[in-house]
Amino acid sequence: MSNHNFFSELKRRNVYKVAVAYIVASWLLIQAASILFPAFDAPASATRILVIILVLGFPIALAFSWAFEITAEGIKRESEVEADETITHHTGRKIVALTAVLAVIAAALLAFQLWGPRRSTPTQTNTPSPSAAPISEKSIAVLPFENLSDDKSNAYFAEGIQDEILTKLASLADLKVISRTSTAKYQSKPEDLKTVSQQLGVAKILEGTVQRAGEKVRVNVQLIDARADSHLWAKSYDGEIKDVFDVESKVSQEVADALQARLSPNESNSLATAPTKDPEAYDLFLKGEYEEREAESGLTAEAFDRAARFYQQALDRDPNFALAAARLVVSRVFRYWFIIKLNPVELDKVKEIADHALALSPDLPEAHIALGNFYYYGHRDYDKALAEFRRALELQPNNIQAQETVAFIYRRQGRWEQALSEMAKCEERDPRNASLLANHGTTYLNLRMWQEARRAGSRALALDPHNVVGMRAVFLSYLNGSKDLNEAKRVWATFPPGTTLSNSSQVGSVGAIIGDGVHLYIIERDFAAALRAWENKTTDPDQERTRIAALAVIQVLGGDAVSAQDEIAKARTLIEARLRVEPDDPQALMQLSWINLGQKRDFEAVRLAHAAYELLPVEKDALGGPQVLAGLAEVQARAGSPSEAVETLRRLLSIPAGISISIQRLKIDPLWDPIRNDPGFQQLLTGKELVGPNK
Repeated sequence: MSNHNFFSELKRRNVYKVAVAYIVASWLLIQAASILFPAFDAPASATRILVIILVLGFPIALAFSWAFEITAEGIKRESEVEADETITHHTGRKIVALTAVLAVIAAALLAFQLWGPRRSTPTQTNTPSPSAAPISEKSIAVLPFENLSDDKSNAYFAEGIQDEILTKLASLADLKVISRTSTAKYQSKPEDLKTVSQQLGVAKILEGTVQRAGEKVRVNVQLIDARADSHLWAKSYDGEIKDVFDVESKVSQEVADALQARLSPNESNSLATAPTKDPEAYDLFLKGEYEEREAESGLTAEAFDRAARFYQQALDRDPNFALAAARLVVSRVFRYWFIIKLNPVELDKVKEIADHALALSPDLPEAHIALGNFYYYGHRDYDKALAEFRRALELQPNNIQAQETVAFIYRRQGRWEQALSEMAKCEERDPRNASLLANHGTTYLNLRMWQEARRAGSRALALDPHNVVGMRAVFLSYLNGSKDLNEAKRVWATFPPGTTLSNSSQVGSVGAIIGDGVHLYIIERDFAAALRAWENKTTDPDQERTRIAALAVIQVLGGDAVSAQDEIAKARTLIEARLRVEPDDPQALMQLSWINLGQKRDFEAVRLAHAAYELLPVEKDALGGPQVLAGLAEVQARAGSPSEAVETLRRLLSIPAGISISIQRLKIDPLWDPIRNDPGFQQLLTGKELVGPNK
């Protein structure tokens, strides 16, 4: 066949048209995949695999169009079609029409990707506002006030004035006020106010500067329509430190007037009320607030203690300073929850301070929040805590701390749908709060909604790459919910060296004792690496006890308990000393349970694990209880009680407990090796007995 005849035959058989149609169709498929694959959390390799398949399919499509022909009777080999029966010209017109349609669709998808809404990724810092609802005219964000003082240590004072103005505005039910946690992410005077408006979902922005020199202070504020980037008004206030309360009230009142907020008599009174009449006490209080923010961000005992000292000094100057008393309570219970437990006597003293704050000011929202936090963190009395936080919201509708804690209480009560609903509401007034998003992810984790947990955790890390709760949500979504262990390893490798994903609020399971990240080494059976993660000694006795206990548990898991008896005995001494001070510490009981396993006291190990669970059952705490129940199952499996362990696991797999237990995790974790061949355990791995969303 001559070249001329060959190319003519290619044209007659529509090979050219099929080639063009195939390329356009492939382009369309790749465009669609780039949109749909991320939406379903498909791995990055999925798009590459699709491209390879399409490339390999191209010569096959050309060969098919050369060798076969579409006829009225169906597809036939080209050699079987008589010249007077061929309809290749008609088929060619159809291919051209189909190609045109596909090209139009592909072009539309390309335009959508270029100019349509962007999907957030974990590396983006500009996450969109969670709500697409129209922005209310009566919505405002108070950005950080710039410290213009020559003494840069006065930063706490500028932050304090901004915070008090924001707090006063938060008391107004007719306004939507964005939480300080979200506004703190911005500079004092951002260049692109329209973007800030969109990200926070507000119409108005209040900017300010504070300059302090000795007893003199100057406050400059300006109210801006962020959408139009136009100034509504600007004011300057000069006076002495003792006049700062009057400045805060005036600014709050003028902002409320500018936004045409309807104020009740109580709200008007709230704007005009000063928290104390003593300027020096107020200055100490602002220093305490500054340290408390540092403490809650870094979760260090030293920062909590510095904050408490400033609060106490403020109270020493003004015993009737109810706000200082309330904030002291919150600081102490947060330290109790995240760092180290208080003994019963210490906890009773905190309760006295909370009662004192409420007696001084029954309608102070922060006093109700303090008492609510005491009930929540101090005694897990969720009904009483909920009542206090609801009262705080009645008094201060925009208090995001109260609303977030209501969501967390619902979670502890096992009211999962209500918890998720409340968290979604919180995001409207606190859209840039990484901690809130991370806790949203934790909620999804327990519900075994792995992709949702991953997305929420990734959004949290986009706002704050160092948010440990966000890291944990993303990491455990892969470790517990993915069949590919390499994904969990990849995520773990992105975290800063020395990252610890657990704190004292997490109790019960082995992961809570040795750390979820270290547990990854156990799953890989790299016990040496797990031991190295805990090799650095500390001077803090509580942290050192935690370290020694973790080392002992790792040695038991690694089958090295016999040669590690001295270390295990040392751990027993430290843990028993802790239990003499606090006999109802579930974490210490679980640690001692594992020490007994290492010393072949299996019966005592199971007894202690049961005792720990009785202190924190699922019925008392739907979030923390399953972790302790998982710890009981782990001890049962290691103590030669396979049937009991299987029964405990069966219960865990039927309730929201995804942080600790998932079928995928059971398949790969060597912790369960002692019962792996048990028929009941193998039955659990099939998932046949599990129903509902927690499967």
